[in-house]
Amino acid sequence: MNDDDPSALLELLRGEHRRLDQQIGALQAAGSADQLELARLKKRKLRLKDEIEAISDRLVPDIIA
Repeated sequence: MNDDDPSALLELLRGEHRRLDQQIGALQAAGSADQLELARLKKRKLRLKDEIEAISDRLVPDIIA
């Protein structure tokens, strides 16, 4: 993978975001989730979401019709 390829990076980040979502869901479903761990995972997921949105904004031009 080329490090300069934003679309490849975007897919990698989306995959990580999905993995975190599944991990959070599994911890919550277990019922005995460590609240500190859940908070840490959710914070990481939000950072990934922000990064994904920033990269997406750079890839898709802002065209005002």
